[in-house]
Amino acid sequence: MKSFQEHSELLKDLHVPAFGYELIRQVVFPSMFGKDTSFILYWVGKELARKYPLQTIEEIISFFEKAGWGTLTLLEEKKDEYEFELNGPLVSARFDWNDSCTFQLEAGFLAQQIEQQKGQITETYEQQKKKSKTVYFTVKWDRKDHI
Repeated sequence: MKSFQEHSELLKDLHVPAFGYELIRQVVFPSMFGKDTSFILYWVGKELARKYPLQTIEEIISFFEKAGWGTLTLLEEKKDEYEFELNGPLVSARFDWNDSCTFQLEAGFLAQQIEQQKGQITETYEQQKKKSKTVYFTVKWDRKDHI
């Protein structure tokens, strides 16, 4: 499998309408997985992170941008926690399209990337701000629970 950089370089000149991506994410997945969709998307995000390991926060931010997931910003860094903000046109459109949308794919991806970087068990919690069409992710790791 190609690295994230190699894969993104191969696809950089292709532009695909977001509608197709969102059809799969907002219609097909919920039809297939029902109430388990959010849970499954979280684990799919973790698997993506395993296939595309990134070494820095800057690389994670770049991945989000290149994947079309939105603009990811690190807001705060604590000893055992990061706070991120996600926004952008696709994030906003997702809120407009589906009032019960989820960002668990991104949450799982963040959790696994930070877990790999820190070497400690990590989880990500999603908090949606529907009025501002923004998502906040709290990424927490247990400094006593090493992988």
